[in-house]
Formats: sequence, structure tokens, C-alpha cells
Amino acid sequence: MTASSVAEACSTWSATWSPVPSAEIWKSFKTALYTPQRSSPDAVKRYLKRIAAIDGAEVGWRARTTLRAAVQTAACWTNEPRWQRKTLIARLRTAEGLSVARAALERGDWNAAHVALQQHVMHRGSSFVLRPSNRGRVAASITKAYPTARADAAIRADRLLTGVRDVLGYQGVRFDGWHHDPVSRRYAPRAVWHRVPYLDPAFGDHKVIWEVNRHQHWLTWGRAYWLTGEDKYRDAVVDELASWMHANPPLIGINWASMLELSLRSLSWVWALHFFARAEARDDREPWLVDLLLGLDTQLTHVEQNLSYFFSPNAHLLGEALALYVAGLAVPELAASPDRAALGRRLLIVEAARQVAPDGVHRERSTHYHRYTLDFYLLALAVARASGDPIAAAFERIVTRLSAAARALADDDGRAPLIGDDDGGMLMPIAGRRPDDWRDSLAAASALTGRPDFAIGAPPEEAAWMTGIVPLSPAARPGRDARVGSLALSDSGYYISRSHGRHHLIIDGGPHGYLNGGHAHADALAITLSVRNTPLLIDPGTACYTTDARVRDRFRSTLAHNTLQVDGVSQSTCAGPFHWSRTSNAITHRWRSTGGFDLFDGSHDGYAPVTHRRRVLTIHEQLIVIADAVLGQGEHRADVHWHLSDRWGVQIAGRVVELTTPEDRVRLVVPQGRIESFRGDATTGLGWYSPAYGRVLPTTTLRLTHSGPTPFAMAGVFDLNPADPIEEVEWLPVWSEAGAVAQSSALKVSRRESSECVLFVEPARPSTHGRWRIGEFETDARVLYHRVDRSGKVTCLALADGSYVRSNGRRAFALTLGRLVPALLIDAFTIGTYTPCAASPGF
Repeated sequence: MTASSVAEACSTWSATWSPVPSAEIWKSFKTALYTPQRSSPDAVKRYLKRIAAIDGAEVGWRARTTLRAAVQTAACWTNEPRWQRKTLIARLRTAEGLSVARAALERGDWNAAHVALQQHVMHRGSSFVLRPSNRGRVAASITKAYPTARADAAIRADRLLTGVRDVLGYQGVRFDGWHHDPVSRRYAPRAVWHRVPYLDPAFGDHKVIWEVNRHQHWLTWGRAYWLTGEDKYRDAVVDELASWMHANPPLIGINWASMLELSLRSLSWVWALHFFARAEARDDREPWLVDLLLGLDTQLTHVEQNLSYFFSPNAHLLGEALALYVAGLAVPELAASPDRAALGRRLLIVEAARQVAPDGVHRERSTHYHRYTLDFYLLALAVARASGDPIAAAFERIVTRLSAAARALADDDGRAPLIGDDDGGMLMPIAGRRPDDWRDSLAAASALTGRPDFAIGAPPEEAAWMTGIVPLSPAARPGRDARVGSLALSDSGYYISRSHGRHHLIIDGGPHGYLNGGHAHADALAITLSVRNTPLLIDPGTACYTTDARVRDRFRSTLAHNTLQVDGVSQSTCAGPFHWSRTSNAITHRWRSTGGFDLFDGSHDGYAPVTHRRRVLTIHEQLIVIADAVLGQGEHRADVHWHLSDRWGVQIAGRVVELTTPEDRVRLVVPQGRIESFRGDATTGLGWYSPAYGRVLPTTTLRLTHSGPTPFAMAGVFDLNPADPIEEVEWLPVWSEAGAVAQSSALKVSRRESSECVLFVEPARPSTHGRWRIGEFETDARVLYHRVDRSGKVTCLALADGSYVRSNGRRAFALTLGRLVPALLIDAFTIGTYTPCAASPGF
């Protein structure tokens, strides 16, 4: 690439529309161009370490991109960057159907070129989920299937016309231009793209600026335009397109700095092309289609040249590949489209193998980014189907894996917990869905894959827009009949215990994160819990990325998660907004699941030489026992935090915590330790949560504390049976053969009508099985649970990795299995067994 060719790409788009930057803007551009990037000592160390690990391929790629950026900088310095409509001639295909448009561009008749392009789009076939010529039929079908859609679309779209926007977690904000952060009231500098310090909070929050520049609100206006026929929504998009291109000449400013942002904006422009092209021969508006195609091609070229192969080879690269693939097929007017589609197709397949684990979970360890990835491949699949691309079969397999994992991670209302980072964004926010509501993505997956078990309830309207299927097939309307049971997503380390309609528990027993762990949190062995589809134990969220380093670090620290903290130290140590200087990894020793009970047993190395080991036993419909062991030497303090959804009222009476909503009641009981409650506490940082990026609200956090010589144990029991509530939990002694046990703990749970005992044992030699006893019961099982009624009769028994249980109590009881059984549950209603495919590693 030569300086002259770059200069041409950055030059004006026409004499009739020449948005020359003002002297003040141009001065700020030149100043920012040479402003040194701010770097902390830790950032420098990470940079040097990163350089040492660079291989030849990356060196070559970085050399090419650096050289290209330098040439672009020189070109922008010598020629004020402007658009030039006439350059669209070379960007269009030479197909016969575009000859009229090309001729009009050649003579500078922009309106005639616009009309010709619009007629071409209206009469060609469509490889997108929308076809402009089908607007009337689609609108009628949507209105029939969703009677309130038209009114809702108008309300949402009209509010946007007033200039008031809800952006991420910020409500009712107004932007003063395309480089403005209305929250901090700061502006990003007009520097050449690779010199924009967008992570520097001195220039505002790049997330807020980028969110409105994604132009995804154009989809809201497109929905309203199709359903109401009101031209004011189309006019708003045309005006904003003109405004945006005036304020964002090629390669200048924050809106050219992130390839993912350009990609998401390009996808919005593809939606706009198909929403707003129409059959009328004349168009009194600006020649917006000429400008849209010119801007789209320029942005996609920039993305192609700077793909995130080494910068953010995660969901960023997936989003960039998606834009190339979708635009390459959906906008055949551009000459580069076939090559872009081929590149995007290849990257989507290659990156799925890298970024999607065999269990279907996206490897970034963020439920929010998992939903992003699912939506990426849903759109890719829908476009592949619309275009007849044979790659659709491969995309369907990827969507199926992602959807199965998504259905497991979401509760039976379709709500997913905020595990890992939540950046508040979405791919297709057409009808106002919440980011943690996955029903529309799952409904779309159900329609595209023919898997009714993915859907939850009737499909939301947005799923129809996402797939182009209106209305969705009746096969995708199973209500809640397609139940999902407990399961292990073991490749990613998520273990899910669920009892339909009663609880949904996720335990994080896997690695810290993917690559640099940029979107991971210090949450090893943390849990989230919904009871009867109401969130109870929550992940407090993300709050922000760069605007407040202390808040960023606090919300992703161990303190902010439902796990155990030793000596006030986080398991993993933050080093900048998207890096870590020290990370912990969890190991799962045992997962057992059968019928009515689930058992998780894992540990992590974040406090070495001290080890935190957590066991979670769920007896469906009855209780959840969370037992923590702190193993090591010396005196230590341990804090277990329980971050509660603000839907629950909290009353503490000694070692009993009553948690209530108007419809429900759950009791938390602990055998020892002091329980404290915090709400919006500025000193400790406890009692806060972030329901959406940028919003921080008070809630209640409980803290259970114990100090003493290690090893010691802590526990909490959540009561799921309000009909016979737990009154007390106490520790029981464990009797064993001399030297047979390395670690053990046992609890007695007392109710009015029954009592329960829970035993956890780890033998001194993991390969052997000894004999141990709690109360009147003897067993060789690693885990034993039993319930006894008031008469002394055993009414429920569960064990893991054992061969017998016997009792010589008031009612003699004996169960001899003849072999070691991984899991067994016997109660008045159910007998179930479970045999794992492979042995779990010992502790």
C-alpha cells in the first residue's frame, strides 16, 4: 500500500458534501496523534513478557499492520481525511445489473446512483434474514403472531426520536455527538485510529461511546418502520448516517479504533440496507444508499486489514469474522464481498474449534460472552440457509453445541447468571430484551436446528426477526415440558444441579479463563443459585471496565463472589482491566448425579500453600449443603460470602438466616461462626451488585467468618423444604479406624419432623476404602446422607463411592451393594444409580 493510495482512500467524498473538520477538531487530532500512551510499570512488564513470547507469524503480522498504520498516519497528516463518493465506482461489482448505478456515479449524479442501487436491491434475491420486497407480508405475520408488537415498536422507536437513550446500564442519556460520553461528559480525541487512547478514562468510557456508535438502535427503528409504515423512522436512520459519516472521516477517531466495533456497526448497516430500501423510483432523502455502501466497504476493508488474530483472538475475532461473512453474502453489490465471505466463513469454522469447548461452552468463562457467541453463530446459520451456503450444516452443529450449553446455564425462566464479565451489549437488540434473558436466542436456535428442547415457553418476537421465520414453527413451542436435568459441562468446569421448578445451582469448578483471562473473574468454586426460578445467590456482575480501576478490580475479585476467601486475599490478582498477574485454577475431584441428588467436590490453588476444598451436596426438594475445608498449616481467617439478590428480605437470628420474598421462603443455617450482613457498605465493598454495565446498586451480602489453626471446616445449609424447616445444624464427630482418614466432617440437620446427617470423608490413602461412622451409621462411602423420621426409620439415603451402609440403632438397617457404587439414592419414591464414564481424580 502506497501513501498516495491511502491518501486517496482518506480524501473527500464529494464537492457537494465536504465535511471538513473544524480547526479546533483538527488541532485536537494532531495533538492526540503525538500524545504518548500512558503505561504503568505492570503494563510495561506484561508488554515485555508478551514480546518474548511472540512467534514468527505474529512478528510478520504485526510488522505489516504497523507499517500500514504508519503509512495511513502519514496520509492522514498530509491530507485531511474525507469521504469521496466517486470512489464507490471501483468498489462495486461490474455486474450488468449495476451498470446504471456505475454510470450515475461516473457523472456525479448521486441521487440517480442511489435510485439505481435501491432498485437493484429491491429486485435481486436476498441472502439475508430480511428481504425488502417482503416487508408487507412480514409485518402482517408479525402483527398476527404478536398483537402488541406494533404498539410496542412505536413506543420504543418514538422515544429514540427524542434523543433519549438507554445505553448499557445508563438510563435516559443524551449524546452530544458521536465522540461524546454523556456519563463522564468527556470526549474522545480525533486522533488517527491506532493512536486513540480509548482505555484512558480521561477521555470517557469507550464502552458508552461505542455502544451508540454500533447503530444497533437502527434495528429498533427498522422494526417500527416495517410494522407501522411510518417514514419518520427511516428518515431518522438516513439523518444519522449522514451525521455519522460527517463526524467520522475514514480512519479518524475512536470509532475506527476497534475492529469489533466496526464489525458490529457494519452488521447494523446491513440490517439498515434491508430494512429501509424500498421500491419507489424517487427518493427525496440524501443519497444514503451510496453513502452506506461506501462506508460499509471502507469499514470492512479496515477490519480485514486489522483482524484480531493476536490482539483479542476471542469473541472479538468471532464478531469480525461474522461481519465479513454476513456482509459478504448479504451485500453482493460490493466487489470484495466474495473474498470477505470466504474469509469470514473460514474464520468462523476455525475459531469455533478453538473457542468453543467440546461441552459447548465458550471458553472466555463469561455467560454474557457465551450468549454473544451463540447469537453470532445463529446469525451466521440463518444467513447461510438464506444463501444456500453448504457451510450451514457445520454452523448448525456449532449452534447445537452452544445452545445445549446455554439451555443448561439458563434457569427455567431463561435467565442466565452473570458469571464472568458482562459488558451489557447485544448483537441484535430489536425488541428490547434484557441481556440475561436468553429465551429469544434459545427459541431461534430451536427453530433453526429443529430442537424443541432448546426453547423455553412461547418464542419471543425477537426470535422471529433473528431467524426470518415468521411465526416460528409450533415445534418450537414446548412450554416448559422439555425439562433439563443436572449435568456436568466438565470441559469448562461448570457443574449444574437442578430440580425442575425448585432450584438451579451452578458451581464453577474449572480453569480461571481463556488466554489472558480478560473477561474472567476470581471466582474459583463460586456458586450461583436460583430457587423456584427466583435468583437467590447472584454473581454481582461487572460494573465497569476502565472508568474506575478500584471498582473494576473489586467486582471481579474473590470478595465479590459466592466462595471462600482466605486472609482477605483474592484467589487471583488483577493487573490492569483485562489482565492478571496471578491466577488460580480449580480442580474437580468428584461429580456424582443421580435422580434426586447431586454431589460436587473440588479444590483450587489460589491460596497456596493453603488449599480451599469445597463440597456441595444437593438433595432435591430438601436441602443444599455447602461444606468448605481450609487445609494447611498455621493460623488463618476464612470468610465465606453469600451475595443475595435484592428480591429477598433478610432476617438474622443467631446462626439462622430467614430469606423471604412475598411468594417464597428459604432458610440458611450454619453450625458455627459469626454471620454478618452488609448492604451498600463503602468500607468493606460488600453489599453491592451491578445488574447492568455502568449501574451499581445496593443489595445484601452475608459474611460467615472463622479464624483459627488449620485445618478447619465451615458450612452452610440452605433449606429447600419450607414445610418442615431446619431448626439447627451442628457438627458431628466422625469415628474411623486409626490413621484411615486424612480429612472428614459431618453435620446433623435437625427439623421438627425429621433429622438428617451428612458425612464427607477423604481417606489418608485415596486408593483405599476404610470404615467410618457417624452416630449409629457405619459406611465405607466417601459421602453419605441419610434422613430419619421421628420414629427412627430411615426414609432417605444417598451415598457416593461406597459399597455398604449399616446401622445398629433403634431400627436396625443394612444395605450391602457387593461392589463400589459411584452414586446411589434410595427414598420413599426413587431408586437411582449413576456410573461415570471415567474415574474422577483423587485429592
